[in-house]
Amino acid sequence: MSHRDEHTHEHSHADGSVHSHATPDWKHDGVRVVGANQLDGNTAQTPGMNRKAAINFARVGAEKLWAGTVTIHADAKTGAHHHGHLESVIYIIKGRARMRWGEHLEFTAEAGPGDFIYVPPYVPHQEINASATEALECVLCRSDGEAVAINLDIEPAENPSTVLWVDPTHPQGGV
Repeated sequence: MSHRDEHTHEHSHADGSVHSHATPDWKHDGVRVVGANQLDGNTAQTPGMNRKAAINFARVGAEKLWAGTVTIHADAKTGAHHHGHLESVIYIIKGRARMRWGEHLEFTAEAGPGDFIYVPPYVPHQEINASATEALECVLCRSDGEAVAINLDIEPAENPSTVLWVDPTHPQGGV
């Protein structure tokens, strides 16, 4: 038997029936902490970006999400890519991100420290470090335990259109 063996307990129901259920070994199957020095760089990579996994199936058994860090060096950008069926959220820690997206990366928006960026499934996009002198540091979360990154060979639009963030809660827009 392994350290992950479950313990059993019995409990009664209102109808008088008694059932035995397995209780997980919470010590080993409960909360997991992955230290900053334990991130795994052996992930799907996109040119111009370094991803490191913190939370995924291989590391902690996560089945429905992937989380890690992303660093884009000063004055650098990723290649165009998408993440298949996955939804992504990027949280900016340090620096200034410029996102381009669309069939020809024809749309653009910027985000800074404390901002969140949402990338829907299959959206062709490119992350750009808008600073020539400072690294762009982000936290990335995806809606599945796999780290899908599909690199694309597309010709970017020369003059992308700036898109302001607008939703019913923030009708004035932002970004």
